[in-house]
Amino acid sequence: MGSKRSALASPRSVVVIGLGRFGRSLALELMEDGQVDVLGIDNDASLVDELAGSLTHAVVADSTKEEALRQLSVHEFDRAVVGIGTNLEASILTVSTLLQFGIRNVWAKAISESHARILTQLGAHKVIRPEHEMGLRVAHLVRGRMLDYIEFDDGYAMVKTTPPSPIVGKSLGQVRLRSTYKVTVVAHHRAGDGFTYATPETVLAADDVIIVSGQIRDVEAFSALS
Repeated sequence: MGSKRSALASPRSVVVIGLGRFGRSLALELMEDGQVDVLGIDNDASLVDELAGSLTHAVVADSTKEEALRQLSVHEFDRAVVGIGTNLEASILTVSTLLQFGIRNVWAKAISESHARILTQLGAHKVIRPEHEMGLRVAHLVRGRMLDYIEFDDGYAMVKTTPPSPIVGKSLGQVRLRSTYKVTVVAHHRAGDGFTYATPETVLAADDVIIVSGQIRDVEAFSALS
């Protein structure tokens, strides 16, 4: 018979290691809807004390020590996020230990390209560079008429913007977006209504808001049209 899973490590649980600005924000956001239990770990007692009443569990521990993590049943978790940034050795050792545990989803914060490369080579399932990614996102928004911007790993993006003049007052089928601009209008929003899926029969007004998908260079060029 298999051993019983610890109450700390239920299927809906996430362990967040490193409770600085990134880890704290993430852990509190995970707690928001009440559907996720969060175990927060940091070696700084003051950070743990600040979050003690806000997370399911908040514990002072050295995450570079395998035994310390095992005592907290971290090896039984399915999802883990390592938010350690400035201490590269601690970040790398912690991620390595979590991967050795066989945790199925290990996310890790990186503070530089080289740090990200090392974490990727270790086998982290997702490496996040919050400051870098936010900088890229803001740059895209500043450059054009985009209202919001989401970029994916394969050079694909979705943007929230307003319709450029060449497609206003015409049906989407008539303007042949894919062949002309290499983008797709996924949904649209008109004042007083919610977002609805776009169809070839959809006719856009100048003050509508649209969601456009495509390769980054194509959605940027499309959103920049006057």
